[in-house]
Amino acid sequence: MAGDLDQLAATHGIVRTYRALDGSISRAPDEALQAILRILGAHGNAGAESTAGEWPTLPRAAEGAVCYLPDFLDRGRAWGITCQLYSLRSGRNCGIGDFEDLARLGEMAARMGVDLLGVNPLHALFLAAPERRSPFSPSIRECLNPLYIAVDQVDGFDPPEDRDEAALADLEGELVNYEAVTRYKLAILRRIFSRMQEAHRDRLDAFIERAGEPLRLYALFEAISLEMTRLGRGAGWHSWPEEFQDPHSDRVAAFARQNGHEVRFLLWLQWIADEQLGKAARRLRDAGMRIGLYLDLAVGTAPDGAATWGDRPLTVVGAEIGAPPDMFNPTGQKWGLAPVSPSEIAARGFQPIRRSYEAILRHAGALRIDHAMSLYRLFWIPAGMKAGEGAYVLYPMPQMLRVLAEVSQKAKAIIIGEDLGVVPEGFREQMKKANLLGYRIFYFEQDENGFIGPEHWPRCALACIGSHDTSTLAGWWTGSDIDCRERIGLFDTETADQERARRRDEKRQVIETLHLLGAHQAGEAFDEAVAAGVHRLVARAPSLLFATQMEDLLGLIDQPNMPGTVDEHPNWCRRLPVAIDELESCPILRAVIGAISEERSRAP
Repeated sequence: MAGDLDQLAATHGIVRTYRALDGSISRAPDEALQAILRILGAHGNAGAESTAGEWPTLPRAAEGAVCYLPDFLDRGRAWGITCQLYSLRSGRNCGIGDFEDLARLGEMAARMGVDLLGVNPLHALFLAAPERRSPFSPSIRECLNPLYIAVDQVDGFDPPEDRDEAALADLEGELVNYEAVTRYKLAILRRIFSRMQEAHRDRLDAFIERAGEPLRLYALFEAISLEMTRLGRGAGWHSWPEEFQDPHSDRVAAFARQNGHEVRFLLWLQWIADEQLGKAARRLRDAGMRIGLYLDLAVGTAPDGAATWGDRPLTVVGAEIGAPPDMFNPTGQKWGLAPVSPSEIAARGFQPIRRSYEAILRHAGALRIDHAMSLYRLFWIPAGMKAGEGAYVLYPMPQMLRVLAEVSQKAKAIIIGEDLGVVPEGFREQMKKANLLGYRIFYFEQDENGFIGPEHWPRCALACIGSHDTSTLAGWWTGSDIDCRERIGLFDTETADQERARRRDEKRQVIETLHLLGAHQAGEAFDEAVAAGVHRLVARAPSLLFATQMEDLLGLIDQPNMPGTVDEHPNWCRRLPVAIDELESCPILRAVIGAISEERSRAP
């Protein structure tokens, strides 16, 4: 019976066994396989070929599926800065970073020799539920978050009427107050729309026609979501009355007719956001950046958002994606994201993923794909099961890579794949063949002897010290990240003490390495010498790209996101303590930029 189940699972692209992060072999429970088979309907192919056995052989990338790389990277290297857009502080924004802040930061960075400026995912979230603030749990990936609109840059903005200094003062704090920011900015934008809708009519109509039905459905979803929230039904469609859960129902059509002004306002927001992001991208290029905007694509969407509401067949019902147990998350992870159907993607000629890539690359010179292994497989967790009780489902990797490469070449955009966690054997080799850059984080590049010197890192990669999901350099150096995890219950006392002992050994090795490189001032305390020394060390990697976080440029302790938490940590809302126009006077920033520039100076 077990053999029959294994064969049936393999036939439908479900991986029964897989190699875990520590090298051990894990086996999905029968219940998970049976549940996923029911979800798939236990007929047809899941979109990828597989054979019975421990695990399938990784398919070869399609011939000629090669992503774009600019000529200047043939022999050279480049570097950039990454930031959380919401965190940017300025004297003109409304309590949250916006597209004008992004452009100004980019122009400043370009003067320092920076070639790319990365940001968190800019996907549309839920205007009716501002507390759902994770940029990696979007409502839809093809639309933009209107909260990033710079209201003072919108045609028709009237400072005497639209700028309330008292209200703005209430928005100034260490954390983004998403509820207050949403109320304040939407009120201003509604007034501008009322004043300018006729003047903007032709350009808006052209934008709507180009974007097509997906944009209209998104705007309709948001309009219903705002109304349902007002009525106490919730922002996500799972809680709506049945007649509103079908976007093609008579009741939804009647709502669209009765609320045409509101739907058009939401379409207008998308047009304004797209215009401002495009202008920011051009300003970065004009300032001298050779790559420009480096955008981020989330691995999935919220199960109750606009994407799943507007295109039900594309989304799998009854499972969510996540990660199996590993040394960092011993119970596994549930990401609260809906899987996309591999068979439906294939049946539509891979147009859904092409549309996602094209939408995000309209204004980007580089793209980071969150959890790049999704090109080959995703860990599905059936509803009602624990995070560790899922199984991998295969996706048609050769065809998906081909689409990605075609869009990359057309847009002349570099593609970076976040290949962290459980990486299938042979996957990184396929990435390299496709010019899909890997992702190397300093903290994780270790073997049984300790840190692997960055000089041994691969060339086909983006190198960095940390990411939004890891401790900052200051947090790592001081051990405050361990203290935080213990304080909020992610570590018990014994685990925290073990981590502190391991950190002391790691830190000792780094200090010794920095001294060998000539950074003799680097010591136990975190300071400019340490910050500059570690950045210089990692920037020396042969990797094509290197990126540093704004948090590390300012020597900040707290990280943007603490994986495994929801409300225990202020995720996705910390604001930078320094305004954009004051950044260049920060001592740590100047020291770090100087060190990186010496290692990665631009070729003439």
